[in-house]
Amino acid sequence: MDSEKIGRFLKELRKGKGLTQERLSEKLGVTSRSISRWENGVNMPDLDLVIE
Repeated sequence: MDSEKIGRFLKELRKGKGLTQERLSEKLGVTSRSISRWENGVNMPDLDLVIE
């Protein structure tokens, strides 16, 4: 699994919905730092959160 590629994909989806990292983090109940780490390929989100 290429975490950087997935991160870019998640970022595109978020921007396509017109959401900031902060707003998305509020919706998912995580920190905006978590969103940043996902988008930069540092960490991967829990699959349950991705499905939301």
